[in-house]
Amino acid sequence: MNPELMERFLAKKAKKLGITVEELKAQNNTSPVAEPEPQYFQQTIQQQIEQTYEPLPAQPERVEVPSYVFGPAKSEEVKPVETPVEIKDTRENKFALIGYPLGHSLSKVIHEAGFKSLGIEASYDILETPPDELVDRIKFLKTNGYKGFNVTIPLKLPISLFVNEVDSYADLARAVNTVYIEADKSLKAYNTDVIGFKRAIPSDIDLRGKKVAILGTGGAAHAACVALTECGVKEIAFFTRNIPNSIDLMNYVRRKFPSIDFNVYQIENIKSLDEFSLLVNTTPIGMLGKAGDMSPIDMRTLETLKSDAVVYDVIYNPKKTVLIKDAQKLGLKTITGLDMLIFQAVAAQEKWTGHIPDWKDMKIAALEEL
Repeated sequence: MNPELMERFLAKKAKKLGITVEELKAQNNTSPVAEPEPQYFQQTIQQQIEQTYEPLPAQPERVEVPSYVFGPAKSEEVKPVETPVEIKDTRENKFALIGYPLGHSLSKVIHEAGFKSLGIEASYDILETPPDELVDRIKFLKTNGYKGFNVTIPLKLPISLFVNEVDSYADLARAVNTVYIEADKSLKAYNTDVIGFKRAIPSDIDLRGKKVAILGTGGAAHAACVALTECGVKEIAFFTRNIPNSIDLMNYVRRKFPSIDFNVYQIENIKSLDEFSLLVNTTPIGMLGKAGDMSPIDMRTLETLKSDAVVYDVIYNPKKTVLIKDAQKLGLKTITGLDMLIFQAVAAQEKWTGHIPDWKDMKIAALEEL
């Protein structure tokens, strides 16, 4: 220690002890303990960690255990293999028609004849169903062993809210007329009106590149339109009493079928039909009980059709509407609604059973009933 500092240290200690510095020096134990000089050094972070924490014990090497010893590792999510459950279909062949009203329907005799032609024992019930009873009717059909049903007005659009799957025709026509009930109660929906309309057109009638006039813009007109797009027509003109109500239909078909020209006209303003090769009536005018003694267009307008034109009326009761009778008087080819009705029923049974019934037997049964 520095001599000056040592003297100051001794003087301070001697005063504290009440003796002189000489007496303190005379004592043998007065020398202060030498303090080590501080040493300053810089440690690395790793050195500090090693001094602060004890090293972890060495980990044994990981040994992979084959999965066949203990099975899959616990950390792995084991997904069980899903085996499809087979539902046995023990239902009888029960079918029906729903809609309202149904007093004029020929569906029962037509379908019973079709099932008979296939050698299938089946029942077909007529179940009047107002729109407000549709939900309860669907539950009834599911719980009472029905395998399928047909749908007519006014339920062709509402039924689509309750089905699980629709075919392309039902999607395009935005309407359903045939439903198959799976064994698991799910519903598959179809539109066989499109098929029926198309199949009723004789094979010798070529509509490719031709213009077609459709009277009406309702559900039947929509199905006819979809069918005609597959016939290669060039233009489809709709004639209606209410053009504003047809805007949605026009926008839809123009978007879906851009290669075809679509137009809409006021039905009361028809002056000539000379540019059309096919005239289709989808209005209820001429139907038994609904202006059955009337035609949607007058004879003078009908006379403007070309001699090789075809007149198609989707009404099937009566067998020959006033429109069909007038067209035949002019020597024009005609297609009746009964043919469309028969062929849509044939397509429906094909969806239900996987077999094609004899359409001739079905048509004979319908004619006997009319």
